[in-house]
Amino acid sequence: MAVGKASPVVEVHPWQVIERGWRPETVRGSESLFAIGNGRFGQRANFEETYTGDHLRGSYLAGVYYPDKTKVGWWKNGYPEYFAKVLNATNWIEITWRVDGEEVDLNTAEVLDFERILDLKSGVLRRAVRMRLHSGAVVRLVAERFCSMARPDVAAVRVTLSCENREVSVEAAAAVDGNVRNEDSNWDDAFWRVDGEDMPRPGRGLVANTTYKTEFGTATAMAAQCDCAGNQLLPSGATSAARVEAAWSCTVGPDVPVTVTKYVAIATTLYHAQDAVQAAAWEQLGAAEREGFEHLKREHEAVWAGIWERSDIAIEGDDAAQQAIRFNIFHLNATYRGDDARLNIGPKGFTGEKYGGASYWDTEAYCLPFFLASHPAHVARNLLLYRHNHLDRAIENAEKLGFSCGAALYPMVTMNGEECHNEWEITFEEIHRNGAIAFAIFNYIRYTGDEHYLATHGFPVLLGIARFWAQRVNWSEARRAWVMLGVTGPNEYENNVNNNWYTNYLAAWCLRYTADCADLLAARYPVEFE
Repeated sequence: MAVGKASPVVEVHPWQVIERGWRPETVRGSESLFAIGNGRFGQRANFEETYTGDHLRGSYLAGVYYPDKTKVGWWKNGYPEYFAKVLNATNWIEITWRVDGEEVDLNTAEVLDFERILDLKSGVLRRAVRMRLHSGAVVRLVAERFCSMARPDVAAVRVTLSCENREVSVEAAAAVDGNVRNEDSNWDDAFWRVDGEDMPRPGRGLVANTTYKTEFGTATAMAAQCDCAGNQLLPSGATSAARVEAAWSCTVGPDVPVTVTKYVAIATTLYHAQDAVQAAAWEQLGAAEREGFEHLKREHEAVWAGIWERSDIAIEGDDAAQQAIRFNIFHLNATYRGDDARLNIGPKGFTGEKYGGASYWDTEAYCLPFFLASHPAHVARNLLLYRHNHLDRAIENAEKLGFSCGAALYPMVTMNGEECHNEWEITFEEIHRNGAIAFAIFNYIRYTGDEHYLATHGFPVLLGIARFWAQRVNWSEARRAWVMLGVTGPNEYENNVNNNWYTNYLAAWCLRYTADCADLLAARYPVEFE
């Protein structure tokens, strides 16, 4: 069995995802399965401590992307020049340990007990490990972390180490490290440039960096402290390229805990000016540190309690199905919080690099109905505004293929409205995605009653899509009917087919619905319609 390719084994529980037992071959899968996020940023379930085995380290920021130049064996007409990718961002969880000078590493230690729990109800990730080091020391490690739903720029992590069988010397270090790369980089490019590091005093540090090309600036700040047997230790500090670190050392007897608590704040130029992003990170960090770990966790859990009150689906008599539906609800909310119309829902959320973290038609077809039924109307409205704000780009996409008069073809994959999918048969033939966006507008209006949205934002999108369908069909004398040739249906297995039923039906529905909306607007909103 290939390392990292096996599927994790989890226990059935209605509110938790539980992994017991150490299986190094499932580490990558578990990192995805136990990922957490708060809609603004998220992270794979990487270990806080050193791990030299096979894994994929990943921390991701919503809306921060890089246009990775397309890599194909041959170039076809209309290929996008890049595939937009969510970026592996500054690693903020790192807390490493040495016991009697030996690095604590699950890949080299003898793992005696291993348990990892993602509590779906509270959004907290916990892990407990017992291991025997080469020195013979039996060490217990307990870790807990969360991405705050109450403070979308804040996270916290706490790790406690103790030795069961003897007195040991312990060295601990907490770091923020901007030396990261994407595993899926087409050309092995570095996506970030380093803007600098700052450590005003030991235990507090910041790393700032900016994406190449797209110029997204970020600042990740940490405040860390270490308690040994109830006494707070004084840290030493160190900085290097794109890295800040706080370190402590002590000697402890058997079962005496050493605990490192780290507060993290992440600010980006999506919400702050470039010259203010570092100050914003420091400000958020200070506020979080003053509140303390337990308070931050309680307010985080309170927000999750409100989410579950609105969106829980109870399934009686089938705990596996109950766990599965709550797992999906958890990740939908961890991926999208609904407060920013510039953001959308990546197909894999914050669990990894696959699909680039970009927006697909899955948002309108599958995700929007959930948010309509479980959140205030503005959350779904922001998903629709995301497409409205990209209408000009959708028109440009259609113009590249010869369409005119405001016809709009929304992209298959996008971050900013520009098509960046690099398979021609999907990008320019799987056009049913246009219909999914129109149907989302229909769903939103019939569910919320927000008819005025149609007048102010919805109808221009419908009109662009309708103009596309009207130009995409042609008359068949042989059939005495309108036909649509050369498309790929939603199952993606048959390319370049004629008259895919789903696509044809959806196109006809879109045209009728847009015509009905025009009549409605002319009657009820004549000024906006004109």
